[in-house]
Amino acid sequence: MKTASLIFLAGSLLAALPASSQERVWRCGNEYTNNATIAQQKGCKVMEGGNVTVVQGGGGTTKSSSSGSSGTSAARAPAGSPRVEGVDQRARDGEARSVLESELKRAEARQAELQKEYNNGEPEKQGSEGRNYQKYLDRVAEMKAELARNESDIAGIRREIGRLPTNKPQ
Repeated sequence: MKTASLIFLAGSLLAALPASSQERVWRCGNEYTNNATIAQQKGCKVMEGGNVTVVQGGGGTTKSSSSGSSGTSAARAPAGSPRVEGVDQRARDGEARSVLESELKRAEARQAELQKEYNNGEPEKQGSEGRNYQKYLDRVAEMKAELARNESDIAGIRREIGRLPTNKPQ
């Protein structure tokens, strides 16, 4: 008798858990609501099989700031982030520049190596490529794609270097 009442009690507790842990949530496009009336009015769909996490915003309004006299807006760090002194920031920028410049040198060396091997679209045939022309064509196409990827990497590194501030003392 005690076992049956304990099983009944455990079952009723488990049945009550989902109702108290989270109520139904509806998706209305890019918005979510737990209000059934609003969901019906907007024709929203019930969300199933997952949880929704709500991140509270700053009141729904955004403010733009500009420095009054110069007329240019400055990028600001998020609230609560540590302030970095100018000397430290210049050191970080210098370190980032040196890392990017070394990456650029490696990418340019790799590009020269790839272009030499590619030989203007006519690389030397290897092994069975003399008998299997498609294998040769596949390798040439792969080499061309590798050259394009590497050139894109070089352009990206140059853009990143261009974004870094110059290290002039103020």
